Amino acid sequence: METADRFRAAVEKRDLAALDDLFTEDVRLYSPVKFIPFEGKAMVLGLFGVLLRTFEDLRYIGHFEGVAETSADGSRAASVILPFRALVDGKQIHGIDQLQFDEAGRIKEFTVMVRPQSAVQVLGQAVLTGLVADGLAPAPVEG
Repeated sequence: METADRFRAAVEKRDLAALDDLFTEDVRLYSPVKFIPFEGKAMVLGLFGVLLRTFEDLRYIGHFEGVAETSADGSRAASVILPFRALVDGKQIHGIDQLQFDEAGRIKEFTVMVRPQSAVQVLGQAVLTGLVADGLAPAPVEG
């Protein structure tokens, strides 16, 4: 799928501007570090700004196409799975990005899964720090 190729190229080049027209306005991103999805193009692009700074040596290692049920409404949508490898704070991460598309070929739902658990924890902290720094999330309250 053309959008998946454009997405992959934009992420690998760390080109945030190139991602803008690939997402629907109401895109939902399901993260491994947050139960509730990130919603809306502005928030998802903000998150990608943080992710592109956080991931080191990110590279996609495969491409699988098919159809899958979406989380938002249970409809079936064209889907692509892109396995990747990256480093976050010196920890090796293995993951997949699952992209699901609307009728126009734009990404309407995006799910990220990563392993191992220790890497998920490091990634979660790095993303939270980036979101707070960019004004996209409130600072955690110290207890």
